[in-house]
Amino acid sequence: MKMTKEEYGKYVGDKAPKSRVWRNTALAWLIGGLICAGGQGLIRLYEYWGLSAKMASSSASMTLVFIAALLTALHLYDNLAKWGGGGTLVPITGFSNAIVAPAMEFKSEGLVAGLAAKMFTVAGPVLVFGIIASMLYGLGLLIFIR
Repeated sequence: MKMTKEEYGKYVGDKAPKSRVWRNTALAWLIGGLICAGGQGLIRLYEYWGLSAKMASSSASMTLVFIAALLTALHLYDNLAKWGGGGTLVPITGFSNAIVAPAMEFKSEGLVAGLAAKMFTVAGPVLVFGIIASMLYGLGLLIFIR
């Protein structure tokens, strides 16, 4: 069967999936906005509980990282990302997911070769080392400078 360029273009246009750019944009905006609003709500909650603005912001960041890591470990973050698209790439939750997801995928290879190695591979040694170093530094300050 011979087709002209115009016929082929129409055939491909009929078979190709329709663009859902407006739906995807709206969902990404909604999910990203809800994550950010949730973070702001956590800041206000921590301030209400008596933390300073700086401590409340840090606590909210840690809470968002923990929640995203937990949802990733429970295989729920991927479902949210499929539905909400780019809105789940809000930097702090997307970063948490980027570290935990590969580690979860390779956990069957063991603690060091699976979990730890894949965290270093995907997130980069500088990021993981920076997080671990800052935690150890914070613990050192907590223990030795009281």
